[in-house]
Amino acid sequence: MSESTKGESKFPVSIIVALVTALSLLGDSMLYIALPLYWKEAGLDSIWQVGVLLSINRFIRLPFNPLVGWLYNKISLKTGLVIAILLGSITTLGYGLLSGFIAWIILRSLWGIAWSFFRIGGLSILAVDTNKDNRGKSIGLYNGLYRLGSLFGMLVGGLLVPIIGLSAVSIIFGCLTLLGLPLILMYVNTTSSMANVQDNKAVIVNERFINRLKQGRGMIIFTGFCITLLIQGVFISTLSSLIEHNHGENVVLFGSVMSVTFLTGIILSIRWIWEPFLGARFGIWSDGAKGRVPLLVLSLIFGGLTFGIISNELSLAVMIFFTFLVMIASTSLTTIVDAIALDVSKNTNVVSFLTTYTIAQDLGASIGPFISFMIFGLVNGFTYVYWGGAIVFLFLAILWSFSYKKERGAFSITS
Repeated sequence: MSESTKGESKFPVSIIVALVTALSLLGDSMLYIALPLYWKEAGLDSIWQVGVLLSINRFIRLPFNPLVGWLYNKISLKTGLVIAILLGSITTLGYGLLSGFIAWIILRSLWGIAWSFFRIGGLSILAVDTNKDNRGKSIGLYNGLYRLGSLFGMLVGGLLVPIIGLSAVSIIFGCLTLLGLPLILMYVNTTSSMANVQDNKAVIVNERFINRLKQGRGMIIFTGFCITLLIQGVFISTLSSLIEHNHGENVVLFGSVMSVTFLTGIILSIRWIWEPFLGARFGIWSDGAKGRVPLLVLSLIFGGLTFGIISNELSLAVMIFFTFLVMIASTSLTTIVDAIALDVSKNTNVVSFLTTYTIAQDLGASIGPFISFMIFGLVNGFTYVYWGGAIVFLFLAILWSFSYKKERGAFSITS
């Protein structure tokens, strides 16, 4: 990886990359709102094809992530991100210019490859453009900003598609994606910033722990797999089904009747609104002297308890309240786990490790819905899935707590 970032630019390069990624997400996110309703406009023959198209991009990343990671070891980060922007623009423009299931399969597969370039390249830039003093804040802000693309893609797409049509909106979003090119060309260059060394006991313990993780990287990869399995694969994919299971297809909230689908969309969108601010805040806390692991353990415990509770038969208002708590825990967990992954990647082959980490995340997100809906067919299936997920969260909390305390004990003996 020969190219890094510009640490002294007016804006941190990670923010620029996040905004570029957000522009590219407009078209993809719009489809999740529009395609289930306007699938005939895309030239599809049946509603089942919608499900295939909305999921094929995620599955295609599993075999292509290693290839993209290998390419990033041969090309610069700037080149990889330019490829991502071009692929993202081509696919989104294609939604407006091409029709038919086969054409859209190709387009959605290309978008999956584009996202691999965005994800691996973005994490790699964060790894080399940040130090341990600001890495948590940077990853929290990065994740929050690029997810604004999903928010605006769904909101603006949902507003405009009924008015001007799916094709016109796709072409507009495809053109907007190209606005990322000059930003990447201006802000990504050949300088890099190395992590600073802090000299206090808490940080030394954290550094020793991170150094040990570098030798046995399985724990952070396993944690990344479990987090995406439970958050993206289970929670986000099945929340509407859970609400429908407990409250029916239509619900009454604040005197208004609304569909479960609409309610779920509102709930999940709220996370994208607070993510840039709350994610950065969790990141700042994890950058502090106590390090990331204590906050990770607390977030895993909090997430585990709330994750299981939402599957109980609660009133709608109480269920929504606990759902927000789960999403707050999700913001914290995503930020901290990504930050630890970046810590581990330092002084190693950054791209190779982050490629493996990304594969684990994509695998978790891919198999989560499959496992969930298979278990939902059983009696008390929702309880099994969500309380089973809670047990996984708590197991991870015990695993990280034990490993960290062991490292602190070793430090006390040797110091």
